[in-house]
Amino acid sequence: MPVLANPAATAACRRYMDRDLNRTFTFTFLSSTATPNDPYEVTRAQELNQLLGPKGTDQAFDFILDLHNTTANTGVCLISEASHSPFNLHLCHYLQLQNPGLPCRLFQYDISGRETYSVESVSKDGICLELGPQPQGVLRADLFSQMRTLVGSILDFIELFNQGMAFPAFEMDIYRTLGSVDFPRTADGDLTGTVHPQLQDHDFEPLRPGEPIFKLFSGEDVLYEGNSIVYPVFINEAAYYEKNVAFLESERIRVSVPALPGLTSSSTLVP
Repeated sequence: MPVLANPAATAACRRYMDRDLNRTFTFTFLSSTATPNDPYEVTRAQELNQLLGPKGTDQAFDFILDLHNTTANTGVCLISEASHSPFNLHLCHYLQLQNPGLPCRLFQYDISGRETYSVESVSKDGICLELGPQPQGVLRADLFSQMRTLVGSILDFIELFNQGMAFPAFEMDIYRTLGSVDFPRTADGDLTGTVHPQLQDHDFEPLRPGEPIFKLFSGEDVLYEGNSIVYPVFINEAAYYEKNVAFLESERIRVSVPALPGLTSSSTLVP
């Protein structure tokens, strides 16, 4: 069932109207008593929770595929919580096999000790598909075609799984979040520089200690002071300026993924 998550923001050609919708699917917002002064996205999150959930219940959808564009040069990027089942890893692996010309990376984040907040957290399982670089309000034929192809492959995988197909074990590289790096700023929070040209557009590529990450407006370079190689993701993402994030740091790790047994005839996965 296709759903446009934020129709008001889409009509206004904005990321959101009052607050980031994809940070609003917590139980605090979803269970709050509605008032006329609620931010639009709080009201919309509650509507989507009733449509696709309710979150944390047996009635919730089995799977949500959340489609995003990003201004960062991520290419094809699947985003999954670390707590999710091997299903998402098998899904990513299937996309890699079916679309060898589109490098597909899995970015895994860990929110241990914190509540899930994104739209796919409403369902029992889910994943976010990011495709970039593409600014909001811009439709690029190449990325639009890629998104259609990828969504088709994802639906094919779910259908094969529903039909009882089992998928063998394998190994793959994933990128696991480590933290974030903010822009250089004044004491008042104003920018004093921006992402260095040598880092810009190099998402998922290794960043070594001592390499430049920012170019100050005064002309000096700011070098990366970490102790080991990291892999920056969402470099210079427009939506992250307000979150004080110039890029996310990740580590690339090799994981062994167990086999995914086929479903029994008594249950199917419904996206």
